[in-house]
Amino acid sequence: MNYISISLYRKVIEHALTEGLKRADFNDLPIPIDKLHEVQAVPADHFFELHEKLDRTLGPGFSVRVGQQMKIEDYGVLGLSWRTCSKAGEIFERSERYFKLLSDTYVFKVEKDQDISKIHLFREGYRRGVELSNEATFSATVVVLRAMTETNIAPVGVSFKHDPPQDMKSYHLAFQCPILFNQLHNYISYKSLDLETRTAKADTNINKFLVERVEEKTKGIEVSTSKIVLDVQILIKDALPSGIPNIGRVSEYIGMSSRTLTRRLSESGVSFRDLIKKTQEQISKDLLLNSSRNVGEIAFETGFSDQSAFNRAFRRWTGQSPIEFRKTN
Repeated sequence: MNYISISLYRKVIEHALTEGLKRADFNDLPIPIDKLHEVQAVPADHFFELHEKLDRTLGPGFSVRVGQQMKIEDYGVLGLSWRTCSKAGEIFERSERYFKLLSDTYVFKVEKDQDISKIHLFREGYRRGVELSNEATFSATVVVLRAMTETNIAPVGVSFKHDPPQDMKSYHLAFQCPILFNQLHNYISYKSLDLETRTAKADTNINKFLVERVEEKTKGIEVSTSKIVLDVQILIKDALPSGIPNIGRVSEYIGMSSRTLTRRLSESGVSFRDLIKKTQEQISKDLLLNSSRNVGEIAFETGFSDQSAFNRAFRRWTGQSPIEFRKTN
């Protein structure tokens, strides 16, 4: 059975209350409102049934309206990983990787082209609630990208496989671009150049690194190798939810050539690969001891392609499985 995070389920209910429903209108829920805090997830069909109920009660467009209210923190571990993306498009790439590794409730696929990139959502609308949830998902991506980049980045097209609603007002307000229905695929598309937009957090960090490089050149004061090692570890940590970063990407952000960065790291007695392994080990141990993340989520956050690969690496580091380590420390 597929499950949906309780935070998303609760968000839908909370927004329905702001649109005029009463708590009593949800007395028929499988899980009472006052018990929602006791669970972490609900069966996906309960979530889809809720969408259907609210579409009937509050009219066309509730799905996209609730999508517009989504916040990054509503997406749990995945949302936390978005906060460390360096570019807007990485949000979709991390979503694709997350759901491939941890869930089969969504299947994202990023189709890049020179001018326009499409983010496909392969989730068949076997019931109306799935179609509505797909609408909410695409609506939420619009506000998430704007929040991450602090720009007015906007899609250039949205496509749905299902029939159009009777009232399109909420859809036009949410997407502000052409919206097609009865199409072959569900996707939202952006200009490829827009998806290269730096996130606000990346702008701050990268600008700091570049200022350091300028000071090195103009003032002749070389930043210590230990400081560079720390900077590289920060960038590796931020990049890991997208998979193992390469040195070219990190050196670009830190304002050095790959050859120069390799030399500077060598002066501290470490290699780029050493830092990746060290960072992975540090993050995984910290999350096992100081968070409630499950092993799959920790594997995602530390850049592994699957949970079994993470388990094998962790046993090499510690002689224990992640579960054993958590229980004995």
